[in-house]
Amino acid sequence: SSGSCKSGIVLEKMKCFLLILLASCLSVSLGHEEFVHTIQLTSENFSKEIKESNFFVMFFAPWCGHCKRLAPTWEQLAEMLNTKEGSRVKIGRVDCTEEDSVCSAHEVTGYPTLKFFKLGETESIKFRGTRDLPTLTTFINEQLGETEKKEEEEEEKPDLPEATQGLQELTDETFGKFVASGKHFVKFYAPWCGHCQKLAPTWTELAKALEHEKAGYPSLLWIEDGKKVEKYSGARSLEELKAYVDKMVGKEAAKVAEKAPEETKEESPQVALQLTGSTFDHAIETGVTFVKFFAPWCGHCKRLAPTWEELAVKFVGNSNVKIAKVDCTVADNKELCSTQEVDGFPTLHLYKAGAKLEEYNGSRTLDALYQFVAKHDKGHDEL
Repeated sequence: SSGSCKSGIVLEKMKCFLLILLASCLSVSLGHEEFVHTIQLTSENFSKEIKESNFFVMFFAPWCGHCKRLAPTWEQLAEMLNTKEGSRVKIGRVDCTEEDSVCSAHEVTGYPTLKFFKLGETESIKFRGTRDLPTLTTFINEQLGETEKKEEEEEEKPDLPEATQGLQELTDETFGKFVASGKHFVKFYAPWCGHCQKLAPTWTELAKALEHEKAGYPSLLWIEDGKKVEKYSGARSLEELKAYVDKMVGKEAAKVAEKAPEETKEESPQVALQLTGSTFDHAIETGVTFVKFFAPWCGHCKRLAPTWEELAVKFVGNSNVKIAKVDCTVADNKELCSTQEVDGFPTLHLYKAGAKLEEYNGSRTLDALYQFVAKHDKGHDEL
């Protein structure tokens, strides 16, 4: 009858809805079932595994959105390399919500973090490129290529030409060795290029001015320990170039570092409000709430901790402002950190009247943090 047909249609729609709901629930968290070919690394087997093979490892959290998006590609990479006979690299994973000690030891402060561990070497190499299969594969080949060429390079390394008045002329053969360690300012040029010709005398003067300073060498890409740090885009006058080199060498940072011991203070009292998955919504529903999402093992979080408590002290007399924190490694808080889209530590979110207004990405000094909160608290008087 027509009634039974309608009932059938309703039942089919309900089935579809339930299937969709089930699928969405299953996709909320990235579980171990997502990985078939990827090798699971834990505190028990990590050291042993990386001593026996080259390893490319993904450090992740199941609730991390970027990790979920990367998972299929990572599994595809693992299927290619972990099942290949004679493969010189293995693809692994570490769940940082279960393996705090491993992630802390390897300074993982955001998810996903991808690191390549070369056989026989203590330091890992962090992957910083696009997370697609071709780029990941190219990165692996580059790391393995370096391993293959190592003996040849040891046998015959080209000698670097001597610097003339602080200026070093580099070639394809000498470039890699020259920039492999230390800090370098490098100019890439063509003899027929008009702008290059105009810059040449200034460049020579810069090299002379820095000849007796260990950090200054030719040019427009700043390179540290073999990796490009940034491209110089400022003015090309001698004064501007020399100021740039001084800045990058870290003379100002060195002065700050010398003063650091004097500024060390005793641990601040715990004034910041500790929130959990069950108290979070109520805490942020009124006024301004500035929340730090953190992990106890995270180095950046540890450095921020005393400043965060000092910030809380500054707002003790202001009932409209709350300075709070959430430990994302606590089991009851993991869903909260996932819904708040916390993909790295520390993550700082400002909420007003229950709604998230802004993620803070500025300086983490006490003054900068205070000014940021005060800006959103219109009724707050300067302390």
